[in-house]
Amino acid sequence: MKAKKELIPVTLLTGYLGAGKTTLLNYVLNNQKGYKVAVIVNDIGEVNIDAALISKEASIVEEDKDSLVPLQNGCICCTLKTDLMNQIISLAETGKFDYILIEASGICEPMPIAQSIMALSGETGEKSIPAVVKLDNIVTVVDALRLVTEFAGGNSLLNQNLDEEDIEGLLIQQIEFCNTILINKTDLVTEEQLKEVKSVVRTLQPSANMIETQKGVVDLSMILGTNSFDFEKVYSTAGWIKKLEEFDAEEHKPGEHQHEHHHEHHHHDEDCSCGCHDHEHHHEHHHEHGEKCSCGCHHHHHGEGEAEEYGIGTFVYYVRRPFDRMKLEKFAENWPATVIRTKGLVWFSDVNDEAYVLEQAGKQITCGYSGDWMATASNREIKKAMEQDPEFAKNWDEKLGDRMVKLVFIGRKMDKAKICADLDACTVDPRL
Repeated sequence: MKAKKELIPVTLLTGYLGAGKTTLLNYVLNNQKGYKVAVIVNDIGEVNIDAALISKEASIVEEDKDSLVPLQNGCICCTLKTDLMNQIISLAETGKFDYILIEASGICEPMPIAQSIMALSGETGEKSIPAVVKLDNIVTVVDALRLVTEFAGGNSLLNQNLDEEDIEGLLIQQIEFCNTILINKTDLVTEEQLKEVKSVVRTLQPSANMIETQKGVVDLSMILGTNSFDFEKVYSTAGWIKKLEEFDAEEHKPGEHQHEHHHEHHHHDEDCSCGCHDHEHHHEHHHEHGEKCSCGCHHHHHGEGEAEEYGIGTFVYYVRRPFDRMKLEKFAENWPATVIRTKGLVWFSDVNDEAYVLEQAGKQITCGYSGDWMATASNREIKKAMEQDPEFAKNWDEKLGDRMVKLVFIGRKMDKAKICADLDACTVDPRL
């Protein structure tokens, strides 16, 4: 039994419905040794089935029924967020367990769940919240065949309860925010298809530990007790952020649409809907806004390296001209099907003082207010920002300030020239 002050490690299993999370969970429970494991499961419409499977196949649960905690009638990332935290606290306080496995709902994004777990680590400094656990690993399970179909433009994945855009968006978000990726059901795809799947996954998430599996069989040291999770590191390793960092590291001029971008102060927030997503906070002295709006947005793509064989690549669209809101919304109505992921900063001609973050995942397109441009700040604040951030100073324009459009595109066989031309047609002369 662990000392009271020692934090209990938590592994979070995410992945879309049917990817194999429960199979992996059962495998881990049946084969792990040395841990007293508590399990929290939450899958809308499937929680009772999952509980029965686990209770039947995992001896650890049979020995202590209290180690299985089903969360029903909701999604962990929002409606049951408080319940999840309370359940974790209750399990920790029993003193019976020294590891917690959480199987998240297949229709939930991982970042808000991770934030809830981390709130119980003592790192927030909030004395009213007990420090009982630490997030050890976020494991995303993906169905190899599903990805082949999804990113090849197929529509056979549609679920009667979720439309196509939900599925695509969730797959992308789950791949981006994790530090371990299990490519499951590899026996159901060809060698070439598997290579393409891995190329897509690696482009979306370049740094996570990627493991090929069949029926969830995996080296348990990759799942339990890894001590590998770091929120900031996992967030910053998403493919779109990496591309922006590369963009900023190179010399660039507006309108060239090269492989470059700069990622300034980022900030994490969440919406209170099942489509939880983070907003970027453009400058740290500005306030946040968790509201979504229906503006159009998109990113560019460029193939390179091993991914080039499958037409998978990324690029950055960068201009110092604002978008006409109506023109961009019209473009978004016919968003290129070849674009898998887009995210970045947007400047609109009708709101010169306000910075927006445009985000697209699959067929989901959202655009939210991120704070005012630094150009609206006082001279003292601008000077301080320039001293603290050389990248910010490099991108400062005497007339425009830091106003810009900078979007990362990730996709498959994208027509970069056409996307850039179409976006250019959506811009107008700045009127300051």
